[in-house]
Amino acid sequence: MSAMTSSPNIREHDLWSSLRREAELSAARDPVFGRALSAAVLDHPGLGSVVAQQIGVRLGRSAAEQARFAALAREAHLAAPGLVDAAHRDLDAIAAHDPATTALLPPLLNYKGYIALQAYRVSHWLWTGERPDLALLLQAESSTALQVSIHPSARIGTSVFLDHATGIVIGAHSSIGDEVTILQNVTIGRRDALPGRGPRIGRGVLLSSGATVLGDVAIGDLAKIGASAVVTADVPAGCTAVGTPARLTNCPQAAA
Repeated sequence: MSAMTSSPNIREHDLWSSLRREAELSAARDPVFGRALSAAVLDHPGLGSVVAQQIGVRLGRSAAEQARFAALAREAHLAAPGLVDAAHRDLDAIAAHDPATTALLPPLLNYKGYIALQAYRVSHWLWTGERPDLALLLQAESSTALQVSIHPSARIGTSVFLDHATGIVIGAHSSIGDEVTILQNVTIGRRDALPGRGPRIGRGVLLSSGATVLGDVAIGDLAKIGASAVVTADVPAGCTAVGTPARLTNCPQAAA
């Protein structure tokens, strides 16, 4: 995972203030929804607390499970404040890049890809803290509840957007850089012949719906992987890969 700061910056405070304003305005427009917004957002001191509760609500199958998962997320956030920084950056990236919304509240409450990513971040913290059984349990519950399965050993940067998210699978030992967008039904995983060597996805890459990236391959910065493409070889920075098996097109060096 890319380096993350351990203390909130001015932008994070601005984001939380903007989110609270959105929630207050929404609550004023719809008093019925407003009661839910109080519990979900307005009663919390910051985004980390909101995300922890959302992880519990979305993954737990009973009130007791919801409370346990939320408490686990709060423990992780307290021990590793960089996880909260990542939650800010991920939410900000959705508002900046998703054509379906420019607001912060809808993706926070309704985009399962966002919560699945934050649940992964907690499971990765557990994995690196030598608590693999609990990390894998969190992965399993996220897969069941949200249809997103991210192995806790994977490394994922910040400002990442799991768009629609259903059917995303990110396998063990995969590495994903900052500012990556991943659409539904994307698979990123290793090959059986290459244990411990998963794909490496660079900064700003777009992985379109149904794309598959397998093996010890590198996808360069700002590359694009087309819908349903199957990639088993390196893709240079800035190139587009399409088809099955994938072929390269629109490479910057070819256009030069």
